[in-house]
Amino acid sequence: MNSNLTTKWNKCLEIIRDNVSEATYTTWFADIKPLKYVGNTLTIQVKSHFVFEFLEENFVDLLCSTLSKVMGSDTRLMYSIIADKDNNLTTEIGTDNVSKKGTGNSDNNAPVAMQEAVQELDSMLINRYTFDNFVEGISNRLSRSVGISVADRPGRAFNPLFIYGSSGVGKTHLINAIGVKIKELHPELRVLYVSAHLFQVQYTDSILQKNFNDFMRFYQSIDVLIIDDIQEFAGLQKTQNAFFHIFNHLHLNGKQLIMTSDRSPAQLQGMEERLLTRFKWGMTAEIEKPDFELRKNILRNKVRKDGLLFPEEVISYIAEHVNASIRDLEGIIVSIMAHSTITNADIDINLAKRILGDFSDYEKSEITIDDIIKKVADYYGIEISAINTRSRKREVVLVRQVSMFLARKHLDMSIAKIGKYIGDRDHATVLHACKTIENLADTDKQFRGELEEIDLALQGA
Repeated sequence: MNSNLTTKWNKCLEIIRDNVSEATYTTWFADIKPLKYVGNTLTIQVKSHFVFEFLEENFVDLLCSTLSKVMGSDTRLMYSIIADKDNNLTTEIGTDNVSKKGTGNSDNNAPVAMQEAVQELDSMLINRYTFDNFVEGISNRLSRSVGISVADRPGRAFNPLFIYGSSGVGKTHLINAIGVKIKELHPELRVLYVSAHLFQVQYTDSILQKNFNDFMRFYQSIDVLIIDDIQEFAGLQKTQNAFFHIFNHLHLNGKQLIMTSDRSPAQLQGMEERLLTRFKWGMTAEIEKPDFELRKNILRNKVRKDGLLFPEEVISYIAEHVNASIRDLEGIIVSIMAHSTITNADIDINLAKRILGDFSDYEKSEITIDDIIKKVADYYGIEISAINTRSRKREVVLVRQVSMFLARKHLDMSIAKIGKYIGDRDHATVLHACKTIENLADTDKQFRGELEEIDLALQGA
């Protein structure tokens, strides 16, 4: 470290120490290290993003005025934030968010190969999903309106944007429509759409292949990051940690973040509290299940787009009896058309009833982790909220263990993820719970009967 820089920084610390309490100085300033002074910019290192935020919110004026006195009136301040100690990763952020030399986020400072990658970035957007073919109704009007605002002014309107709703209500369509519109209105921006699952796979590969820094540089260079099904991060602590640093970097530099989930931030299980807090910073909008009129409009749009002819009474019948999701509505249209073509049958109410009967039988077999938790809690008369406490009461423990056992039996979920959703427990706890329930069912006839009753209720028997 330059001795002259150290001397000047020590003078700065003396001034700061005279202007704050000793406790404040020791807590927030004593550990700051001056890294470099290039041109008229001083870069100081702080040990966490929390420290950076606190200094910016409470002492930035003191810091800047002190630097002006000691180093000159044109001195600018840059923070180097330790983002990941294990991988020696730091992020640099200026106090005015204009000078951004953070880890790979400036195209001008990037190597030629990185600049070429900027130009060749595949946004991975599903281009057929646009606002033009997103059918609007009461259930999605707010989300659509907010999405249009974000497309017009990415990074400035509703950032982050968190859209949630049950499966098949149009979340993926909407966020892709936002991305497509942004690329149309702002072609200079780097837009990326990625599922949470793919993000997790990329993160794991970056660790295995020892190119984690490249992974972080790439994501920190994005202008509009769209993550689908963020609930898939549940229980993946290291993936969440990586995304936390990416989120902070992008948000602080005015980049747009858009996320979807099957539930609101308040209902997400297995997620770090610091992430959940950030999800709530911007706009949270729900897409509800489509109402009857919207379902009819969606069906009409699908029929018209595919060049089909469906009697209005068939459309009304489908809309009345299928209310789960848009995906299901469109699937019914495809099934009816296929049956009509193969069997040379007319598209009428009778055909619709037959197809919907088959669909209803299939629909009954769908089981979610929320279904399991509710069925078990209701059966034993326990509040669902009690499951996520640290209570060791016998009845609460039993509900947790039975829920874990049935989740492992019926769902294609990892043991770790089951544990995070049910009481925020670890892998070993889930295995122990399943073994306990198996042993109890083998030795206790009454309990075995209870377990069978719950299982049958889950399957709609």
